[in-house]
Amino acid sequence: MSGRPEVLFPLFAELETLEGVGPKTAAHFARMGVEKPRDLIFHLPLAGVDREKRDTVQGVKPPAVVTVEVEVGQHHPPKIRGRPYRVDVQDSKTRFQLVFFHAHAEYLQRQLPTGQRRLISGKLEFFDGIAQIVHPDHILRPEQAGQIPAYEPVYPLTEGVTQKLMARAMQSALARVMPLAEWIDPGLKKRESWPDWDRALHIAHAPKSASDLLPTAPARARLAYDELFAHQLTLALARARQRRGKGRPSRATGKLQSRVLAALPYRPTGAQQRAIEEISADMAGPQRMSRLLQGDVGSGKTLVAFMALLVAVESGGQGVMMAPTEILARQHYQALLPLAESAGVVLEILTGRDKGQERAAKLAALARGDIQVLVGTHAVFQKDVVYHDLRLAVVDEQHRFGVRQRLELGAKGQVADVLVMTATPIPRSLALAQYGDMDVSVLDEKPPGRQPVTTALVSLGRIDEVVTHLRNAIAEGRQAYWVCPLVDESEVSDLTAAQQRFEFLRARLGEGAVGLVHGQLPAAEKDAAMARFVAGQTKVLVATTVIEVGVDVPNASIMVIERAESFGLAQLHQLRGRVGRGSAASTCLLLYKSPLSAAGRRRLEILRETDDGFRIAEEDLAMRGAGDLIGMAQSGLPKFLVADLEHQTDLMATAQTDARKLLQEDPELLSPRGQATRVLLWLMEQDKSIRLITVG
Repeated sequence: MSGRPEVLFPLFAELETLEGVGPKTAAHFARMGVEKPRDLIFHLPLAGVDREKRDTVQGVKPPAVVTVEVEVGQHHPPKIRGRPYRVDVQDSKTRFQLVFFHAHAEYLQRQLPTGQRRLISGKLEFFDGIAQIVHPDHILRPEQAGQIPAYEPVYPLTEGVTQKLMARAMQSALARVMPLAEWIDPGLKKRESWPDWDRALHIAHAPKSASDLLPTAPARARLAYDELFAHQLTLALARARQRRGKGRPSRATGKLQSRVLAALPYRPTGAQQRAIEEISADMAGPQRMSRLLQGDVGSGKTLVAFMALLVAVESGGQGVMMAPTEILARQHYQALLPLAESAGVVLEILTGRDKGQERAAKLAALARGDIQVLVGTHAVFQKDVVYHDLRLAVVDEQHRFGVRQRLELGAKGQVADVLVMTATPIPRSLALAQYGDMDVSVLDEKPPGRQPVTTALVSLGRIDEVVTHLRNAIAEGRQAYWVCPLVDESEVSDLTAAQQRFEFLRARLGEGAVGLVHGQLPAAEKDAAMARFVAGQTKVLVATTVIEVGVDVPNASIMVIERAESFGLAQLHQLRGRVGRGSAASTCLLLYKSPLSAAGRRRLEILRETDDGFRIAEEDLAMRGAGDLIGMAQSGLPKFLVADLEHQTDLMATAQTDARKLLQEDPELLSPRGQATRVLLWLMEQDKSIRLITVG
């Protein structure tokens, strides 16, 4: 199926082909992301107005929308310019006025001839004790009453597009909606009592009451499901493609793993053991593993990842671990070294900094298979990097590694298993939307010996007390982070904020005691500043959020976050997770600028109440919505027009199961339902996924 099916052509035509839409209006519509009839039909009403006809406005509590038949009385044109034009009208019980500003007298006399009957609909208000409707929305002859719906849909608009224009264009677009063959599983459709696709659209655009506007209304739920199902199909197709290509199972012997476990000062948690078993089972299977390891701050992902890398080595192959930044790659390397030594495994690091002979030597050792586990930045997948027998790729910090990158990793001809680690607990609905192509292992227990972190809210006005607290802690040999906010978009001001705070603290705590790390620093200087802090030479590290991910300094037991109210919940939770890694009792001080907004206070209080990252993520989603939560641009999260990720998690989960099941039974989508599903993919503009179907 090479191109878009013909039945969809009318929905993908120019917007100007719709009634009432010219080039100028089309440009206004485009600002709302509406560029063709297909976009318009998924632009559902936001609310509705009750325009049920009544006998009289008597007894109505203004302001309220009323629809009533009246007899037109006397006209009162304004005597002074700028004053309104008034028309008396009488319904079955009472009199009131219609009011018009900047009106043309002739036009109004034509519209509202004295002595005739008219149907009026608009907002009734009281002004100076007189009931009036200013600029009625509808003025019709009684025989035209059918033109006003009893419940009129209200659409989200943009400048240059009125409700009337929207309604007209919408009717014209809906007239093009044809019945399509059903892509939803018949059992599911029946169980949910969902209407057919075309019927669902017509119902969603003609609500009869407020309950028809709820996401749970059958027509809306069906349309949301279509969207989620198309998205999950794309992920399932990506997954099927990614999993095609692995011929050799990697089986653990346990020889190296047991050495590491024997050398550990503690036993792995139940969650860690479960994750290691799930990963080992995947790697031993004939298909490529595509698994997400999701663990809260300090839940022990590193150990699980290393055990997985050992499965690759035990089965005679190699493993690689990729981190998003040089600092993190070095840190992973440092963290894994003692584990590698206890197992007797050759571990090496490769970053953009390796040049010339040193780099050539590493590449040669890698190609010979002498290096068993490689850690590095994305340099580990550059063109000239050849592995002897790569079995597993572990990718850290998923956010910068969307579905597209996961597919590219597979396209390198490296049919390695893939394990992705993320330290950001993600609510289930978002995990399904973003990583629906993967299987998920969750680490939801903290390893023994991790100290809980005491969290306190402190107003910026008390900064001197905070500095005194720091001075005492440093005297006891402890270390602290001081995180400065990203003030606004311009990096200059971020820099000055961090720079000024650095100078302020240096003046109070002594020249050599304070270090500074920020986004503008060259990599080498950043690393050097970090290294001084890790070595304990500097006691306080002032930083913008570069330290957010992964940095590990067990002796640092104080985290000060300045202007905490300007950070997201998940981010604050990540930052707090940088302390409490050693044996000392740790504190996190959230410095806020008063007065706090209600939402700002709620955010900081949630942090004070709990350190469960998953609960924090759910709260964050409820407070901010899916788009803000992970920053749309880098999230790989699709933009849904109808579906609502916060409230339709269950629909998303059903869509995932259904999509995987359909592809298992009909991988080429050739059955009647498969063919219908192809039409859905075109309708939802998932053209990329159509290319993933084996034949297509």
